[in-house]
Amino acid sequence: MNTIMRKSILSVAGLAFAGGVFAGPIAHVGNPVDAKPVAVAVQADKPDVSKLIPHGTQGDQSRITLNDEQTANVKAIIAATKKAGLPERAAVISIATSLQESKLENLGHLGDMNDHDSLGLFQQRPSSGWGTPEQITDPAYSTTAFLKGLKQVDGWQDMPLTDAAQTVQVSAYPDAYAQWEQQAADLVAQHWNS
Repeated sequence: MNTIMRKSILSVAGLAFAGGVFAGPIAHVGNPVDAKPVAVAVQADKPDVSKLIPHGTQGDQSRITLNDEQTANVKAIIAATKKAGLPERAAVISIATSLQESKLENLGHLGDMNDHDSLGLFQQRPSSGWGTPEQITDPAYSTTAFLKGLKQVDGWQDMPLTDAAQTVQVSAYPDAYAQWEQQAADLVAQHWNS
């Protein structure tokens, strides 16, 4: 409890706070104050798990260890989600999608290993209208583009993750997104309020 809040609570209770020691009742001079309880907003440390994974995870879950670049990309996805005014669930869907598409690595041109002209965190394609190569390889831009597509999916908030992600991405492996839901939710819980 912070010092200001402690002092406020103690003064309402009629106790004085002096240098870390309770000094006993405060002498009231003049008219008594009509003390009423004050509501204090408290921010939860972590988002509500029921909002992060409303349907529970589907199938076996995968997990990878993230390096600094991947963690920075998680934070960029969360920041773009907040900027778009979307809830934590949208960040879970976005991170799980990026885990499947690129393992949260901002992919440039991969030569013969490249899936057509797919780039960035979400393997978005310039030839499919996602943006220029420079835009798609900007984590904030690519996340915003993904979220724009997600917002166009009717009922995405109530869909299983893999259905929402697949509707936006149109992947050849539509069920693959589900395996990343738990790690994505854990990452959102860890970084949403940081």
